[in-house]
Amino acid sequence: MKKAAVMLYPLFSLQEISCLTELFLFHGKEIVTYAAERAPVRSEDGFTVLPDRAFQDFCREEIDCLVLPGIWEPLPVLLDRRNIAFLEQCRGEDRLVIAAGSSGPLLLGKAGLLEGRRFCHGVFEEFLEEFPVVPREGVVRAKLVEDGNLVTAHGDAFREFAAATARRVGLDCPETVFDGVAGKTFSEEDCTFHLPPEVMPEARAYWEKCLREIQ
Repeated sequence: MKKAAVMLYPLFSLQEISCLTELFLFHGKEIVTYAAERAPVRSEDGFTVLPDRAFQDFCREEIDCLVLPGIWEPLPVLLDRRNIAFLEQCRGEDRLVIAAGSSGPLLLGKAGLLEGRRFCHGVFEEFLEEFPVVPREGVVRAKLVEDGNLVTAHGDAFREFAAATARRVGLDCPETVFDGVAGKTFSEEDCTFHLPPEVMPEARAYWEKCLREIQ
């Protein structure tokens, strides 16, 4: 299975991609984070992340998906030429799934990846009047838009964004995967969890290994 790349930049939204990265983890899909330099990047949520690699070490052959989180303050990220140059190398990559949430499509537009595409965004119209970096003719007024290998969504559609992107890379993921529990009734059996018998030997071996290391 190929890996997924997540692009990081100052004040990126960790919350908007956390459902997607959880799906990748659940299905055994490795994630590689990239940034302009291999230095800590602080998210809008207050978490600091150390990227796995700098843009200059990008390995296209090992990934089949590139994820762009939303951005709290997009202008500084847009004006950093390193971010745009990184994305420009993905032009014409029809087999690479590109998933951008909220204000993430701004970067795609600046890099020329939205020409002739249908997409949505979560950006104030007044901002786009001052900085027209996305082609207006391709904008769809919807919460989630899928156009070929391109997946875009509003920030509040992060659950649907996660499920749609996961399916695009071939993962078995129903639309209801993040439906939540509000308004539903659950039995005691529904709230009790058991490991499958076939994985118990491996689980016990792992637990014993942890106990030995702790002691």
